[in-house]
Amino acid sequence: MSESNYFKFTNSVVVAPLIGVILIWAVFWLELQLHTNFNHFGVYPRSLKGLRGVLFSPFIHGSVEHLYNNTIPLAILTASLFYFYKDIAIKVLVYGLLFSGLFTWAVGRPSYHIGVSGIIYVLASFIFFKGIFSKYYRLVALSLVVVFIYGSLLWYVFPIKDGISWEGHLGGFLAGLLLAFFIKANTPSSKKFDWEHEDYNEDADEFLRHFDEDGNFIERKPEEIHQEDEPVRITYHYKTKDGGNAAKD
Repeated sequence: MSESNYFKFTNSVVVAPLIGVILIWAVFWLELQLHTNFNHFGVYPRSLKGLRGVLFSPFIHGSVEHLYNNTIPLAILTASLFYFYKDIAIKVLVYGLLFSGLFTWAVGRPSYHIGVSGIIYVLASFIFFKGIFSKYYRLVALSLVVVFIYGSLLWYVFPIKDGISWEGHLGGFLAGLLLAFFIKANTPSSKKFDWEHEDYNEDADEFLRHFDEDGNFIERKPEEIHQEDEPVRITYHYKTKDGGNAAKD
């Protein structure tokens, strides 16, 4: 697939992150209007009732600060996913949501786990590892950008701070890694130089012929141009004095 067909802006690049941001803010606004919270809809580990949190917990946040801290990463990473991996973006989001939620439910502490940070870890992990696995220069560059901006997120897959669901973060990180490995993306083929092809002949390379066996540069004079057996025939077209056309070899 060519770059022009693969890297193409679509409405989903804007619509998908916009929907995600609107949903999490709308749920928080609804909590304020009803003077309640929906924390009990979060993931509660090893509880049958807590399984509903696998689907609902990403939309629930405990405070404005919690919500704000998740909004910008969610928007940026979702837009990146739909631009660079639009063919598999929905699949990554759905499987990432299920896997990270079930992982949290299986290994988490007995507490309600809420927030979209698990999905953020899915996106960051997937985009990073998929770019590295693809070996395509633009996707590798995207991986490096993700590391530069969100590399500090890695610390929060460990229990280093109270009140943070490191289990959800770890589940999202592992989900992104597994999805990057198993979900195939129809990425552009990496460009190969002439010397990377199996049928490459060093003796026929004009550049390498300027070097000897020890790697020393040898100045080569342009080879003489051999005239063909049949001389080149040139035809001149010109106008005569009386305005007519004439041709002469």
